[in-house]
Amino acid sequence: MDELVTGDAVVLGLRPARLPSRALAIAIDLAVLLAVFVLLSVGLAVATVTLDDAAAAAVAVATFLLVLVGGPVSVETLSQGRSLGKLACGLRVVRDDGGPIRFRHALVRGAMGVVEIMGTFGVVGCIASLVSARGRRLGDVFAGTLVVRERVPAGRGVAVPPPPPWLVGRFAQLDLSGVPDGLWLAVRQYLTRMNQLDATVRGSLAERLSEDLVARTGVPVPPGVPAAAYLAAVVNERQARDVRRMSAPAAGRGDRVPEPSAPAVPVPREPAGDRPVGGPPSGDGAGTTAPPVLYEKSGAGGARKDGDGARASTGFAPPA
Repeated sequence: MDELVTGDAVVLGLRPARLPSRALAIAIDLAVLLAVFVLLSVGLAVATVTLDDAAAAAVAVATFLLVLVGGPVSVETLSQGRSLGKLACGLRVVRDDGGPIRFRHALVRGAMGVVEIMGTFGVVGCIASLVSARGRRLGDVFAGTLVVRERVPAGRGVAVPPPPPWLVGRFAQLDLSGVPDGLWLAVRQYLTRMNQLDATVRGSLAERLSEDLVARTGVPVPPGVPAAAYLAAVVNERQARDVRRMSAPAAGRGDRVPEPSAPAVPVPREPAGDRPVGGPPSGDGAGTTAPPVLYEKSGAGGARKDGDGARASTGFAPPA
């Protein structure tokens, strides 16, 4: 299986990168590093022309380690696994559990990269990537990391299931500013794949994620609300806020209100004979209202039923 799986049996929405894309990313990174190394070496050679041979050799070794080893380590640490080549190819270095890498992971990968990529012209790295089931080279094995693809086809995305109707809008006053992006990603991945998990694992993981949300928001889960339904309702509230935030500028540009100091322009009145008296207002459908949509709860599944008989299951049961 190519997908990443955490210790809680949660399938992450990332796929391991293969040798061709990784080789292209490494080639781009090496080209940039060699260009920087040559320019810096020429500048240092001019600046250290008065030094003896031992000092010049020490400067050359320090430049090599600084650029070809320290450069990739610093870039991957600061960008959380996205170098220039990986960014161009849509790749990223993550831990085995799907989390962002740290300095120690980047340091082990950079040190091993000097041996298996630069020291052997990439032969050892290619062989290790071909032999590995997830395309990992030796640096990834020792560091506990994995190169994954960030850009995947849009058709593989799974929509987050909606919350139960009785929870929609219940968390409108909840402060979500302290919730980090990593926690939002974990909640979304759980909601889109919770039906693939074992019942025990699904319940324990929902409880743990809801506890993390409660710790970030400071508001406990309402009594009688299942943990999975709480997660779905909070994600739905965040999505609704994002939609309102994006639509607010457009609505403000469309409804321009005249300045208070501007003089009012008189509007001529139409003759009484040209205007019908009474009856519904004119226009295409003006003054009419859409027929209400009826929702019906059915059993423990919490299914929703509208007027034309279509049913949309939420996957959550309302409290008894």
